[in-house]
Amino acid sequence: MTEHTEEYKPLRIILIGYMGSGKTTVGRALAKELNIPFYDLDWYIESRMRKTVKQIFDEKGEDGFRMIEQSMLHEVAEFENVIISCGGGTPCFFDNMEYMNGQAETVYLKAEIDVLYKHLLMGKSVRPLLLNKTPDEVNLFIREQLKHREPFYIKAKHVLDVSLMDSYDKIQISVNQLCELLKLDKPKNSDKTADIQ
Repeated sequence: MTEHTEEYKPLRIILIGYMGSGKTTVGRALAKELNIPFYDLDWYIESRMRKTVKQIFDEKGEDGFRMIEQSMLHEVAEFENVIISCGGGTPCFFDNMEYMNGQAETVYLKAEIDVLYKHLLMGKSVRPLLLNKTPDEVNLFIREQLKHREPFYIKAKHVLDVSLMDSYDKIQISVNQLCELLKLDKPKNSDKTADIQ
């Protein structure tokens, strides 16, 4: 007698989108909700290379960084049951987007340009691509870069609008929407309503 068993499929979710769209914030919150590990690809690169992203950019240029990034993406996307947030440029190089779509449920976190601008102005000192730019230059840079990057982003299997994610409650709403979008069952004990700070 042969037993019919459903093929085991690991849960892999990869979040993509522009800098400042909240990939790490949403990824971390979703990982907590689902009780599985979360990896930010840039942090993973830094811990493996023992250098900051900025140091790698400075030493190897963007091309060198992108090659390392592709290699590390292939490492982390082999993990089982994992949520990964990628850098804003990750989907736009090599065959990264096709690879991610083959490995995981991919979600484009889409935010309005004004929202991205506001988020990035607050943390621009930690973004290698925005260093030494005036607010006006940052705004123009986002608009120009998004024009090139969006065609890659929209290849994701799912799109979630995160323009209104400016408080804990709204982050939780985005996480709930993501669970619905991906048809995910949350663990029974994951009612976080009492956890709001």
